[in-house]
Amino acid sequence: MKRVTFSVALSALLIIFSCKDKKEEKEETVIYPVTSAVKMDTLITKEFVSQIRSEKNIEIRAQEKGFLEKIYVDEGQHVQAGQVLFKIMPQLYQADVLKAKAEVAQAEIELQNSTTLANSNVVSINEKRMARAKLDAAKAELNLAQTHLSFTTIKAPFSGIINRLPLKLGSLVDEGDLLTSLSDNGGIYAYFNVSEPEYINYQTHSAERGNNQVSLVMANGEAFPDKGIIQTIEGEFDNETGNIAFRAKFPNPNQLLRNGETGKVQMTVPLKNALIIPQKATYEIQDQIYVFVVDKNGKVSSKNIKVSYSLPDMYVVSEGLNEHDKFLLEGVQKVKDDQKVETKFQDPKKVLQSLKLKAD
Repeated sequence: MKRVTFSVALSALLIIFSCKDKKEEKEETVIYPVTSAVKMDTLITKEFVSQIRSEKNIEIRAQEKGFLEKIYVDEGQHVQAGQVLFKIMPQLYQADVLKAKAEVAQAEIELQNSTTLANSNVVSINEKRMARAKLDAAKAELNLAQTHLSFTTIKAPFSGIINRLPLKLGSLVDEGDLLTSLSDNGGIYAYFNVSEPEYINYQTHSAERGNNQVSLVMANGEAFPDKGIIQTIEGEFDNETGNIAFRAKFPNPNQLLRNGETGKVQMTVPLKNALIIPQKATYEIQDQIYVFVVDKNGKVSSKNIKVSYSLPDMYVVSEGLNEHDKFLLEGVQKVKDDQKVETKFQDPKKVLQSLKLKAD
């Protein structure tokens, strides 16, 4: 009886070890898919930090000295072109106008008398000319006095929104003091800086990019509903940053955007001979991105790569790989450096195509 029991136990152990050996053998024969990078021309959408400026934005300053007698507007108010905004106490300037008018009247009388006497040959023709010059000077003084008086009434040069009012009613205003600023937000400009390589790509590959349209992402992360157009590029690069400024114009029918806001301009940038790999083939350690490169003997080794652009499910690689390198497509969390693996190569173009279809 004991022999039978021992024999059964031995058979059971053999079966267990046999199953274990088969399981280990099965685990050892895992086949990892590998692929390589694709070199191709493509378009990417890149974001640029931008400063928002109103199409028209000016400071309104006092042109004459005096007390601020009237403030006709409030902060944030929309005003029309020609609307009166402020009035500086005008009495002194009104007196100057009255004085100048009196001098003009006196000069006209003197000219009339000189003309009569010159016609009668009582005085020389030069006397008449002197009287004419005196009248012209008096009229010039009157015009100057009227101009100074007009400066005491400050009007909006264009329609827009009144900004902060730093001075209060009754304040003593000096010439050049800031009264407020005025913004026309019907159209806005987005200024952003572009690097030299991106500028060259933009200028030399206009056919690939299609048009000059750009999008705007607002400060809250939402997309601005209207598209913008790149209008101008500055004339020279900044020597310190190596960048050049672009200006895009956006319509702003609902006055949502205001002068001084920030955002991100999204611009289509053409890339020539970009090296593209799937994101799932990479892993990250301390903000560094790696892939597992597989050599001809099936041994894997980690390789640090530099990513220049991120696309949906894909990376554009600038350093660390070439188009002939083979790397693990899946299983990067399961292998270690110098481990030998069995692999099966997958067509890199088909791999990227499957990623694009998945994204669509």
